[in-house]
Amino acid sequence: MTSRNLRLRRLSRATAALSGRKRGTQPKVVALGGGMGLSASLTALRRITGDLTAVVTVADDGGSSGRLREELGVLPPGDLRKALAALCGDDEWGQTWARVIQHRFESKGDLHEHAVGNLLIVALWEQLGDPVQALDLVGKLLGAHGRVLPMSAVPLELQALVRGHDPERPEEVVTVRGQATVALTPGEVQSVHVVPADPPAVPEAVAAVLDADWVVLGPGSWFSSVIPHLLVPELLDALIATKARKVLSLNLAPQPGETEGFSPQRHLEVLGRHAPKLAMDVVLADEAAVPDRESLADAAKRLGAAVELAPVASPDGVPIHDPELLAAAYDRIFRMHGRIGPWR
Repeated sequence: MTSRNLRLRRLSRATAALSGRKRGTQPKVVALGGGMGLSASLTALRRITGDLTAVVTVADDGGSSGRLREELGVLPPGDLRKALAALCGDDEWGQTWARVIQHRFESKGDLHEHAVGNLLIVALWEQLGDPVQALDLVGKLLGAHGRVLPMSAVPLELQALVRGHDPERPEEVVTVRGQATVALTPGEVQSVHVVPADPPAVPEAVAAVLDADWVVLGPGSWFSSVIPHLLVPELLDALIATKARKVLSLNLAPQPGETEGFSPQRHLEVLGRHAPKLAMDVVLADEAAVPDRESLADAAKRLGAAVELAPVASPDGVPIHDPELLAAAYDRIFRMHGRIGPWR
């Protein structure tokens, strides 16, 4: 059996399993992203729905993840670990396990800076031979309030065309390789792509998107965590085909390096260039982070979306999302902008 036929068979089984479940009284939500941005969304979303799936980028090549990926040839586990930690409950069990899997060793040896959760995930991958089954088992151990899936079945290399990566040659456009390098580039990112160019999506991730009531994309590092999901053809096709409504959640501030100097509307423009057929329904932004509301509304309209402004930033002035405020914003959007399932 060819790899494509095997992927299609797995997708068929996953879709049938999801379709066979009776819809409950809460929305089925799929959140896509990576790193701290996805963690912020998941921490908020688990407060308003118990039917939550995270689809996580697998292009990380730095730190503990990069070392394990290079040494063992596995998917980078770091962003998957962070998503699992974000789905842990607020009770003693959940918070204890969240701290444990996020714990990093400090030593002068090979374990230095490795995260406990990364090692646990990779160990189960080797034991079970199935990344999805292993992540489900880790989630069960943690009591996670949702499911975590990789977006692709193979580790990806992120590459970017960057203008002015070398400050002494500001007009030169070069290819920058690796997520960690792209995230910190001093130049202007023109576009990103992944290697291999046609990576296989995880069938369970595709099935979850097709079965969702709402899909949330972002916040997070725009070129290295958000847009990569649109570079997996089967996942992009699912995002275009799904009947779910889609929310694009914007960052609170440009990220030093890859989006330095970007306005909120420019984030929408570059996303649209990478996936011109993808429409959104709602763009969520912090009201204090949008200096030009009219331009943002125009950019959102080109994606087919309405803009929802809400206070979602931490009240202490640090540019991070407040879980309760973000949860309230998502809940309001889910209530106001139509619904697929019979929740509430």
